[in-house]
Amino acid sequence: MIAYPVIAGFVALFWLVLNQSVSPGHVLLGLGLGLFASATLTRLQEPGLRPRNIPAILRLLRHVAVEIVRSNIAVSRIILRRDMRPTSGFLMIRLDLQDPHALAVLSCILTATPGSLWVDFDPKDGRLLLHVLDLIDEDSWIAIVKGYEERLQEIFR
Repeated sequence: MIAYPVIAGFVALFWLVLNQSVSPGHVLLGLGLGLFASATLTRLQEPGLRPRNIPAILRLLRHVAVEIVRSNIAVSRIILRRDMRPTSGFLMIRLDLQDPHALAVLSCILTATPGSLWVDFDPKDGRLLLHVLDLIDEDSWIAIVKGYEERLQEIFR
């Protein structure tokens, strides 16, 4: 049984459209590519990840939206004011997160927030290297990241 029949069908259809041919050879090759794509996605699929705490997810989304708007305003002020020089820098933060899904979400949040960028993470000792566009107060950035970490631990328990 094909695990992802819709994807297999779209890959086959896409192959036929790209080649502008419905010859038996192209149909067979397209179906083969579709089956290969479906089998590859099946192997990449990680089992058992289900959101458990929907209210915590909604609180995290609200918090991220507020932070992104706040950061957009702060970065806009830095860009539009020529007399203001940003004090960019790197910050090392020790994380307690172990779950790879939670770490992936945290990296997306930090990178999507203007003015900050997830640079590196050492899983052996849990150290995150973060670049910040306007690094004035390291403790406030640590508090922001730790706040995200607490929310993600609540979700990914």
